[in-house]
Amino acid sequence: MSSIFTKIIEGEIPCYKIAEDEDFFAFLDINPNAVGHTLCVPKKEVDKLLDLDEETYSGLMNFARKVGIALEAAIPCKRVGMTVIGLEVPHVHVHLIPLQKMANATFQEKVSLSKDEFEEVAARIKSHL
Repeated sequence: MSSIFTKIIEGEIPCYKIAEDEDFFAFLDINPNAVGHTLCVPKKEVDKLLDLDEETYSGLMNFARKVGIALEAAIPCKRVGMTVIGLEVPHVHVHLIPLQKMANATFQEKVSLSKDEFEEVAARIKSHL
């Protein structure tokens, strides 16, 4: 059965897409720790980060770096944090989180955005790619 991220990549589930290339996909997290919280995923469905082949692993990190640079330019923050946890969805994903304080990285605090706010944030980030 396809993961929720595969369904997002294939357009079965809507998302606020940030970037896409042949192998990777980035979109806003719909339950964000901070405004601009973005997920970067390989299109290849693999459960664990260290199970990725070396080329996909390196490609994912390079893709996440490009998206992270755009995110930092678009969203005022002290820095963009990166984390790979992967327990909630069995599909490798890199969290890029604009950080103002350590609590933004804990997954304990969440922010709420309207559809219009998600669309505006996505457009701001995309404008820097």
